[in-house]
Amino acid sequence: MVFSNAQKRQLRLLAVVFVLALGALYQFGFSSQSSNKTTFGFQLGKEWVIIHQWVIQSTTGSRIFAGLAIVATILGIFLVRANKSPVVGTGFAAFALVMSFLCWAANGKFIPMTGLLQGSLMLAVPLIFGSMSGLLCERSGVINIAIEGQLLAGAFASGVVASLTHKTTFGLIVAPLAGATISLLLATFAIKFSVDQVILGFVLNVLVIGLTDFLYKKLLIPYQQTWNTGPSFSRIEIPFIGKLPIIGPIFFNQTIIVYLMYLIVGIIVFALFKTKWGLRTRAIGEHPTAADSVGIDVNKLRFRNVLIAGLVSGLGGAYFTVGSVGSFGKEMTAGAGFIALAALIFGKWSPMGAVTAALLFGFADNLSGTLTIIGVSIPSEFMLMVPYIATIIAVSGLVGRVRAPAADGVPYSRGSH
Repeated sequence: MVFSNAQKRQLRLLAVVFVLALGALYQFGFSSQSSNKTTFGFQLGKEWVIIHQWVIQSTTGSRIFAGLAIVATILGIFLVRANKSPVVGTGFAAFALVMSFLCWAANGKFIPMTGLLQGSLMLAVPLIFGSMSGLLCERSGVINIAIEGQLLAGAFASGVVASLTHKTTFGLIVAPLAGATISLLLATFAIKFSVDQVILGFVLNVLVIGLTDFLYKKLLIPYQQTWNTGPSFSRIEIPFIGKLPIIGPIFFNQTIIVYLMYLIVGIIVFALFKTKWGLRTRAIGEHPTAADSVGIDVNKLRFRNVLIAGLVSGLGGAYFTVGSVGSFGKEMTAGAGFIALAALIFGKWSPMGAVTAALLFGFADNLSGTLTIIGVSIPSEFMLMVPYIATIIAVSGLVGRVRAPAADGVPYSRGSH
């Protein structure tokens, strides 16, 4: 049987998952024996309850889920051979592998599953905003390394304005403007003056980090009660659906910033693939000369899209302050902009791929913290390595072709191409 290149990539991915499943079955199910039981909790608050807790013997659970991962992988292989998508089989296999690991790692302990997933979404929020910002820029042909600076500027501006006005709404309004200010510098130097976009992005990050650190030391610390003690948004539970078991507290009992994130992601997905603006944006990111030949002002559209991207990432920065703790902390974004870039690459420059990758990063981050809290003797650094290893695997082409937009990072000048 002759397979297409896409099918070969799918089979390679399934082979990797199959090997991981065999390793999980041996390591988690047979190499370590335990009579302890792992408890999974599924109730977080006052939502409706289908199952309160699920208790399973740790070794048995590891074996069952590893076995299910193997079965799901084999099913995926048959689906590829039948010229069908193996997404369901691969996804279930990945879920089963995670559950096998949790049964083994939380040996005899309690895992708050709903709380774990809710926390994962919360940690992923700024990553999703950042990856959407990078998506808008890079689909337009402009590399945005300055996401970190945009997030940090948004966090600083929203925290300070909310502190001065005691209004979270004002902090939320000013955050996108701060992000757009950094984007204005990025667009001006990258598009108008054709400065190297990677170097420019790093310079802007250093500029924002240095400026916010200076103001933090000279203004926010000495006058903390006035300048850095801001309010934060409360959670808003959506009627009825907020009471649904598991998904209710995870997705529909969040702050206004999270709901804005849902809206923005939906708008970007629709606009990028269903509107004239989206077609033109993809055109200037792939073939700017061809786009110019049909009357599209390439640099004008790029400039506009970079500014929109700054608005998006600045709003994501507000989540660190008015969406969470209220006050601003020195370098509080902690590399979230670079993680958002990794999510964008891992997601193959697609909106939903980037969102999925950001959720994976958030889950790994929150899982490492949860395992540390419950006393699991696994270094948290190993868990934090998982998403980055997955990104390296994706970029290497082992599980499929990863290609940035063809004109990404290439300045455009009419008549020079």
